[in-house]
Amino acid sequence: MALMDIAILLFLILGLAYTNVSVLVWTVTLTIVLLLFSFFGHLSLIILSLLWVMFLPVAAFALLRKQRIQYVIKPAVQKLRKTMPAISNTEKEAIDAGDVWWEQDLFCGRPDWKKLLNMPAPKLSAEEQSFVDNQVTTLCDMLDDWQVLNNHDLPKEAWDYLRKERFFSIVMPKEYGGRGFSAYASSTIVIKIATHCGSAAVTTMVPNSLGPAELILHYGTPEQKAHYLPRLGSCEEIPCFALTGAESGSDAGAMRDVGIVCKEVIDGKEVTGIRLNWDKRYITLAPVATLLGLAFYMYDPENLLGKGTDIGITLCLIPTTQAGVEIGTRHLPMNLAFMNGPTRGTNVFVPIDSIIGGAAMAGQGWRMLMECLSIGRGISLPALSTASGIRLYRMTGAYASIRKQFNTSLAHFEGIEEGLASIAGLTYIIEACRTMSAGAVDQKVRPSIASAITKYHTTEMSRTLTDHAMDIHAGHAVQLGPRNVISAAHFATPVSITVEGANILTRNLIIFGQGAIRCHPYVLREVELFAEPDTAENVSKLDKLLMSHIGYFISNFTRTLCMGLTGGLFIFSPVKGPLAPYYRQLTRMSAALALLSDASMMLLGGSLKRRENISARLGDILSHLFLASTVLKYHNDLGKPDSDLDYVKWSLETSLFNIQKACDDLLDNFPQTIIGKILHWVVFPWGPVYRKPKDALGKKLVASMIEPSELRERLTKNCYIRQDDNNAIKRIETAFALRVKVEPISKKFQMAVRSGKVARHGSFDERTLAAFQAKILTKSEMTALREYEALEQEIIKVNEYSFDLSTILT
Repeated sequence: MALMDIAILLFLILGLAYTNVSVLVWTVTLTIVLLLFSFFGHLSLIILSLLWVMFLPVAAFALLRKQRIQYVIKPAVQKLRKTMPAISNTEKEAIDAGDVWWEQDLFCGRPDWKKLLNMPAPKLSAEEQSFVDNQVTTLCDMLDDWQVLNNHDLPKEAWDYLRKERFFSIVMPKEYGGRGFSAYASSTIVIKIATHCGSAAVTTMVPNSLGPAELILHYGTPEQKAHYLPRLGSCEEIPCFALTGAESGSDAGAMRDVGIVCKEVIDGKEVTGIRLNWDKRYITLAPVATLLGLAFYMYDPENLLGKGTDIGITLCLIPTTQAGVEIGTRHLPMNLAFMNGPTRGTNVFVPIDSIIGGAAMAGQGWRMLMECLSIGRGISLPALSTASGIRLYRMTGAYASIRKQFNTSLAHFEGIEEGLASIAGLTYIIEACRTMSAGAVDQKVRPSIASAITKYHTTEMSRTLTDHAMDIHAGHAVQLGPRNVISAAHFATPVSITVEGANILTRNLIIFGQGAIRCHPYVLREVELFAEPDTAENVSKLDKLLMSHIGYFISNFTRTLCMGLTGGLFIFSPVKGPLAPYYRQLTRMSAALALLSDASMMLLGGSLKRRENISARLGDILSHLFLASTVLKYHNDLGKPDSDLDYVKWSLETSLFNIQKACDDLLDNFPQTIIGKILHWVVFPWGPVYRKPKDALGKKLVASMIEPSELRERLTKNCYIRQDDNNAIKRIETAFALRVKVEPISKKFQMAVRSGKVARHGSFDERTLAAFQAKILTKSEMTALREYEALEQEIIKVNEYSFDLSTILT
């Protein structure tokens, strides 16, 4: 009976901790239970005494607020303030920028799956679909990617068409002359173009993401909107935005591009303005831009604006024809043909109203950029990754089914199959992720953290599947020329990985570094209060926050332990059926992330800012929870097709395995080794629970990739295919479709060869003729087999050139 009393008490404590009840409920409930045990229970006097001795100090700490503040909170605050890291202005602006979204649910350990599944599914309007089907197709018909690369530019007719059809103002509101399309439509348009010509896709996407138009729309003065937006909407102006400098790539605080507020006499009038000097590089569209958006550090030595002398990062608009502005030279990023180059300015004077938003927005540039950067991170770059994925999915699956070695299709070798499965699964995840991220923007969310996750992981997955495709296409993939259908993705991937925040920076510093402070229910306000004076009101607020934070930590600790011990069997799932266990395990890992994040922040304090590997691994857990969520959302929005179920399972098992690996790496390298081992046991009390997807599951993914299927067509529906029999992609598509018809004939022919009825040697035409004469093949079968063989031979050819390469490389 005494053991039963102890068990009841333990279950009660676990229940209170699990549900994170208030301090008052804790103390009242435990007081009543201990009193009942004291009068009616079966515990010995010694055990009861120990329980009361443990409980009363904790209850006193919880209930005696004034004494707690005086003797605990105030001394703790003074000590903690010394260890708290300083937050720079640029860091604060980055933290404040954008919105928190679904990632906050995941970070806090209690994801509301119904809320996720009920979010509106992004769809193209009839007008948007028509544009994709017609104008985008027309543009692609004008382009030959190999010629574009060799000419280092788009043809003039393509440039003219881009402007005429307002490709540079796809998302700009119609009231300013733009198309007024959704973010999802913008993403889809970029994908279709990029599957055919990456340089044209980049040329299209940049004016529609981070650039003058986006900034003017959000922050511009009425005069700036009235003057610039109609010109940008009609594509009369070609914009670019100059941020990166030689000394300020990722470190905006090191910006050496300077603007000095001063006065000048212009046309007999004294004008307050800015004298600018800059040296920027890697600026897309700079060589051909007519309107330059510029980020610079602004000083006002005479305090002419009344804001002090050190104003900070500021953004302004400058016509590229203005005296002192230098554009025209270019870079060749991975030898791609989109316009990218440096811009410099020497003693360029612009009036103060050239600042985007006017003088009132002087010094607000970094915040403005951080709030708008989510478009490039969350829309444009994932679109390029999606384009690589669907093109490689389609081409590599078809090629592996057509190409034979040892008289067997490459697709049937297990080593090749493993790579194909990875291409298939990762492409599915990328498409799910880009769809959900674009949908967030269309819901008027500025998903700064989610967009960082999307940018980093879609580009990294693109790198992985490109490597697999290169391995499978092998020698054919390394010979450049119009017959090479995958080299474009190989060259484009490093560009996506580098821009809009290099991937190493994004993973190690941004995803968790920004996410922890923005998503945590208490940390941001705690940091702000630590920086404020020790007034009675502030200390009281901090006390309340810290007590709530303690309850939050205890709850997550208890939930993680209970879920681990039970294997997550009793966690709520919003669905029934084969996906229910995955929802439960993702909730379990979400609770683990909440626990591990809090433990890391509490134990490491300010030093966590410098512990990049710890931050990166915590970010990996959050990221893979987010990626898994996008797959569940995508599958749900499609109507839960059974054909996708294996893809969904593969994706979720991959994400759960990656989460487990990130937990292992984090806790194996935790600075406090003993605490790392304890936390590892709490999260995984029975040891590792997640495995990589089994080979049998990967084989199922490949089956729908190497045979005609509804899933293959749906997943790659935005892949442009030129209707030209001399086009390499078209040849592969034709052979892929023909193979289904020819395969039974081919098997019959090969059986005749093996049985000796047809010679093993000789030309293919001679041998098929012999099979026809022996009545093994009909005439139509012989013709079909010969046509397929000729097509296969044409596909496996590579380009060859004269010894003088200058004819193709200049």
